[in-house]
Amino acid sequence: MILLAQNYDYATNAAPSCWEWIILDATCKAPFKNPGFAFPFFLGCLACLIISVFALSSVKPKNQIIIKSVKHTPADLMNYVLPYVVSFMSIDYQEIGKFIGFSIFMIWMFWITHASGQVILNPLLTVFKWQLYEVSYRYPADSVEYTGRALSRVHLAAGETYKHAVVQAIIIIKQPSLEDANGGP
Repeated sequence: MILLAQNYDYATNAAPSCWEWIILDATCKAPFKNPGFAFPFFLGCLACLIISVFALSSVKPKNQIIIKSVKHTPADLMNYVLPYVVSFMSIDYQEIGKFIGFSIFMIWMFWITHASGQVILNPLLTVFKWQLYEVSYRYPADSVEYTGRALSRVHLAAGETYKHAVVQAIIIIKQPSLEDANGGP
């Protein structure tokens, strides 16, 4: 969205409105300097966000865990995005060398985050009420305590039982376990 805003041709604000460019009418020009780059790039990013939200919504937590300790870590999602934002604030589609360099950087960062199992950590998830936690937990039939990072749309509390699923080593928790909410099994 930042690149789309940077690519907007503000000089066209003085011209009469013309929206026929949306249906590819050749008599009307899109109000962007490089619409051939700006729109596909924006639509690709939008598609990735929609896929991420859909993927998280389709996760069906089935296994129970008991949270032993929990620490809300909202800054981790923001720290994850800062290198991306800072790296392309000065990118312009007309500077092909910078744009190719930025594209290589983004591919490289995606590869690194995918290999490290962190692709699911999109900072825009905070807009959709997802929160990142560091948790220690155990399984109901096990006394061994594990640690990990959890994404959840509900506030997590120590001592509570939750149903979870794991996506790329990230624990996904959507709601407390029904057995726990009803006072036990």
